[in-house]
Amino acid sequence: MASVKIINKSNNDLPHYSTEHSSGMDLRANNLEPIVLQTLERVMVPTGLYLELPAGFEAQIRPRSGLAAKHGITVLNTPGTIDADYRGEIKIILVNLSNEPFTINPGERICQMVITEYTKVTLVEVDELEESARGEGGFGHTGVH
Repeated sequence: MASVKIINKSNNDLPHYSTEHSSGMDLRANNLEPIVLQTLERVMVPTGLYLELPAGFEAQIRPRSGLAAKHGITVLNTPGTIDADYRGEIKIILVNLSNEPFTINPGERICQMVITEYTKVTLVEVDELEESARGEGGFGHTGVH
């Protein structure tokens, strides 16, 4: 398990894994007053958290399924990416896709953060690509079974 340095300037506990096999940690809003998010409105919500990720790691910000299913609240740029060299506060862009205003209360769980290792590649420009069984099929080309 990798270690990640974190500064917590929020009024909330540190993020943590809720269950033994959770891949993401819930992040909480660090707002002093409730934020009312109107229909189709977006807002950048502070978390009060700052990370120092190891080289070769990134943090992905993903929606919470309960907020999306029950209230139409999602992360606008999902997944949001936090690079290993970013040192600013983690802020979450939330959007309200429902027909009702939604209130983000102080300390509310607003998203998940998944920290993962990645590989950098070298792009090699060529004139053609090898054939594959799939070919150019995409966007539902396999149909419904």
